[in-house]
Amino acid sequence: MMRENEMVRDAEHGAQSPVRRESEQSPAASPGGDGGRAAPSARTLTTWVAGAALVVLLAVLPLLNLSLPGILPGPTYTPGALQVLAFALLTAALALSYHLLFGVSGLLSFGHALYFAAGAYGLAILLDRAQMGLLPAIGVTLVIGLVLAALTGAVSLRVTGISFAMVTLAFAQAGSVIVRRNPDRLTGGEEGLALNTDRLPELLVGVVNTKYLYWVALVVLLLVYAVVAWIEHSRAGHLMAATRENELRVRVIGQRPYVIKLIAFVVAGVLATVVGMANLLLQSGAVPRAISTDFTLTLLVMVVLGGVGSRWGAIVGGVLYTLLDQRLNALASSAWIEELPSVLRIPLSEPLFLLGTLFILVVLFLPGGIAGAVGRVDARNRRRTGKADPRTLLEEVV
Repeated sequence: MMRENEMVRDAEHGAQSPVRRESEQSPAASPGGDGGRAAPSARTLTTWVAGAALVVLLAVLPLLNLSLPGILPGPTYTPGALQVLAFALLTAALALSYHLLFGVSGLLSFGHALYFAAGAYGLAILLDRAQMGLLPAIGVTLVIGLVLAALTGAVSLRVTGISFAMVTLAFAQAGSVIVRRNPDRLTGGEEGLALNTDRLPELLVGVVNTKYLYWVALVVLLLVYAVVAWIEHSRAGHLMAATRENELRVRVIGQRPYVIKLIAFVVAGVLATVVGMANLLLQSGAVPRAISTDFTLTLLVMVVLGGVGSRWGAIVGGVLYTLLDQRLNALASSAWIEELPSVLRIPLSEPLFLLGTLFILVVLFLPGGIAGAVGRVDARNRRRTGKADPRTLLEEVV
């Protein structure tokens, strides 16, 4: 009860919720007495330096000749490898947007793919039918994604729990029916919609320019990460976390949980729209699977695999799932699988079977996903060295 009351007080005053993620522990206060303000710890600085180094490495990958056999189809400067890496980055960005919805706000949506598809199909239709330039078309598509997320969210959030999930699923299914029915030949039906490249910059067209599309994907991932991190550390983010933990107490302190959840829903939808537009440029088209229910469930698997409630966990889960999905297809059709007895060959020749088995193993043996496992190892090491955060120890005792 004491922890719950403290959580509500924190939400009211814009403080960090006590339900903390180990990857987001605030730095220790400065012993120098600087007016009570916290100073960055060595660990925080190390994290920032490591993150910046990783971003620099990702940025220069198209200029390097690095080979990862079994993971990438060729050296990192080749179009095939860059295509896979760019798709992995965009998938990670989409998983981050779902993290804001599910991991931060606790909203289990089965229709998040609707806004991703709105970005892909909306931009493709505007470029082809409206003959708009790229930047105006992006602006209009963003408005479409914003309005669509606001309208569907306003209706869906009238209910909670599994009812909310079913309403979001219904909206996604309605969108899928429209896409497949191909009204006025706008969506291309089952064959999908090809990208009209007439109004695109030359740098974004052609296989030889895949490296520029890779950089676009990297920028989109960084943009989505910055927005999600900013929201999580803002007053709205604290209220989202508090609403997830106890909606009644948030209502008692005078806040409106419905509005808080709607903000999370709309922001996550707009971010998914941005990723959908980037994916259209990368794939040179949009396909009906972009709006399917199983695609949203795939996002849920990524978030759970990486660790629910962790930003970097969502990124790792998205990248790992994408690379596994790409390479398991090659593994399933390899010669040594064909030589196995039928009792092993049949299941192992199905990539979804292998991914499903991996997901089950993670849920059973790695509660909290990859981020949770890393956090537990880090906390154990810090306890051994006597550097554990006192607040973490207190929470464990309580």
